[in-house]
Amino acid sequence: MAERFKLTMAQANPTMGDLEGNAAKARAAWEEGKAAGSDLVALPEMFITGYNAQDLILKPAFHLAAMARVEKLAEECADGPALAIGGPLFEDGKLYNAYFVCRGGKIVHRQRKHHLPNYTVFDEERLFEHGPLGGPYDVNGVRVGSPICEDAWFEDVCETLEETGAEILVVPNGSPYYRDKFDRRMNHMVARVIETGLPLVYINMVGGQDDQVFDGGSFVLNPGGELAVQLPVFDEMTVHVDFERTADGWRAEHGQKAVLPAGEEQDYRVSVEALRDYMGKTGFKKVLLGLSGGIDSALVATIAVDALGAENVRCVMLPSEYTSQGSLDDAKDIAERLGVRYDYVPIAEGRQAITNTLAQLFEGTEPGLTEENIQSRLRGLLLMAMSNKFGEMLLTTGNKSEVAVGYATIYGDMAGGYNPIKDMYKIRVFETSRWRNSVHRDWMMGPEGEVIPPSIIDKPPSAELRPDQKDEDSLPPYEVLDGILYMLVDEDKSVADCVAAGYDRETVKRVEHLIYISEYKRFQSAPGARLSKKAFWMDRRYPIVNRFRDES
Repeated sequence: MAERFKLTMAQANPTMGDLEGNAAKARAAWEEGKAAGSDLVALPEMFITGYNAQDLILKPAFHLAAMARVEKLAEECADGPALAIGGPLFEDGKLYNAYFVCRGGKIVHRQRKHHLPNYTVFDEERLFEHGPLGGPYDVNGVRVGSPICEDAWFEDVCETLEETGAEILVVPNGSPYYRDKFDRRMNHMVARVIETGLPLVYINMVGGQDDQVFDGGSFVLNPGGELAVQLPVFDEMTVHVDFERTADGWRAEHGQKAVLPAGEEQDYRVSVEALRDYMGKTGFKKVLLGLSGGIDSALVATIAVDALGAENVRCVMLPSEYTSQGSLDDAKDIAERLGVRYDYVPIAEGRQAITNTLAQLFEGTEPGLTEENIQSRLRGLLLMAMSNKFGEMLLTTGNKSEVAVGYATIYGDMAGGYNPIKDMYKIRVFETSRWRNSVHRDWMMGPEGEVIPPSIIDKPPSAELRPDQKDEDSLPPYEVLDGILYMLVDEDKSVADCVAAGYDRETVKRVEHLIYISEYKRFQSAPGARLSKKAFWMDRRYPIVNRFRDES
């Protein structure tokens, strides 16, 4: 009977669809485990394909190729520790989210996911079949059970594994970040440990995939809920954990216990990692953005520099006659502080040409929003031209408050390929900017210190599309707007709930109306980093045509 058991946990970053690249990462982790004398090397859920593959996983050519690559990986990793890796399993006409255990050149166990999440960003009910409640597998005389991600959020799978002889639980995960999610994960895993009396290894992937970032934070719990190992969030790493058989069962030896950063730091890092991986995994090297002298573009520029380095960021000031000297000074100031390329491209001449072109058609009408939007769309045209010419991806800079109520010009300032602050409310943009000015971490590629000029943070927000324009001319103060939006969007509260919370009913109804009529804009907007459970895209899917209004 084995008295010691060594497990290698790989908190790794897969790339969607890169079967060879993901297999190479799995092989590298296995090699580390082999060198360390491990019995088992475990990787996250669906690692061979990347996660969440959405409807790509339904394509036979894809899921069959993924299965074949796992079989080949088993052959490559024959002489050494067992290898456990997540991937698709197609058998008897059914597709499963599975966990493959490879040993001696073969796949010796296939665990099929039983509970399929079908909320927020997950659609597993339409992708996979429910697997049966299964039993553990043997690794060098130790019985290991592997509930797959959601399976460990419920009692039955882990209890079944314990009842059928499991001695250690190894939980592979593809669990994306949202604010304060780690505490929920930990609470669920502690419950499973207490219920089963077994130690539990929680392995989560890291890295960005479209709007989502997998934040890692893998850990090991001993019976009773004692924390034995805590890995950092967001960092890719391979760690070895030693278990010892005691009179009371297996216990993990204590290892590193990383201190997890506060929520605002995690939000900012998600924005950085999301952009970094979106660029790297799509093949883009450089970005550009319109730098207005305002807070949103200043923060996006800072995120871009922290993600990619100043040499890969181009900032462009596109002033009109309404652009204040303060904005001109602030834009140049932050560009110099960040060390990015700064281009100055006035739009007055182009705007005049468009005005002249439309003059006959618009004769007899009053200037208004149309003329304001021409400025924004001209800027979008010029930025997209630079993007095409220089091969630099254009970043959009609208915050969640603006995205929610449509305070942005479609085909204008909404033009672009990615939006790092799409799920960040305006008030949080200000808070995050102040935080970044006071904090620097080694994962930031940008400079230390006060990178965002205080004058940008302190001045009243304005689109500067007409004389003396302020955002509050068109919107409630952001303290009010964000409070209402958080209730209506993030908490799905009613109008009556908002009024009961102290907000003016007329203002709430106006905000509700703006949310609904802006759906068509969001439908065409760039993806952006997901920070909450109600980010605009897969978390919140509303019809474009919709006449419902809450009369409560």
